[in-house]
Amino acid sequence: MARRYADRGYLCKDLSTQADGAEIICSAFDGLTTVGTIAVRFDSPQGLCADTIFGEELKALRAGGAQLCEFGRLALDHHVCDNKELLARLFHLAYLHAHRLAGCKTLVIEVNPRHVPFYRRMLGFQVHSEARLNPRVNAPAVLMTLDLVWGCEQVGIFGGRPASASCTRSLYPYFYGVEEEAALLAKLRQ
Repeated sequence: MARRYADRGYLCKDLSTQADGAEIICSAFDGLTTVGTIAVRFDSPQGLCADTIFGEELKALRAGGAQLCEFGRLALDHHVCDNKELLARLFHLAYLHAHRLAGCKTLVIEVNPRHVPFYRRMLGFQVHSEARLNPRVNAPAVLMTLDLVWGCEQVGIFGGRPASASCTRSLYPYFYGVEEEAALLAKLRQ
């Protein structure tokens, strides 16, 4: 597992964050083993990784006043028993950095078209482009966006209520509850 992450440039059931230049790396651990990572990138004069392929779409979002951030470099250990909970908690930690701490309102991600239904159904992302070749991975990619204000509402309604996951068909019930989120935010602000 560590070699798999190292090959992709990632850091090797605890969560941590580490600032790495223009991005924050969020990691999940099972003991000393890294079981998941996600990177949060903030918009800057250099832009986002997605600008390489979806520059016009991002330019239009910025012109409309959107404060953008980007999640990328998502990787999960396939041997983890509950990937939904792991994914939700990584996304929640990244969301805390992006929306609650940095004030970003619009999240962008680049995903393979075959993953579009999952991100739409499970997190509420919207498709914002047609599929294009992503030369970084030599595979097709679609730009998707998520309104983080709406995401915040979903966390408030469903967070910390995993039993409601079967009714909502979303990952938000696996996000942290209100008290856990407050404790995480306090820790991140230190």
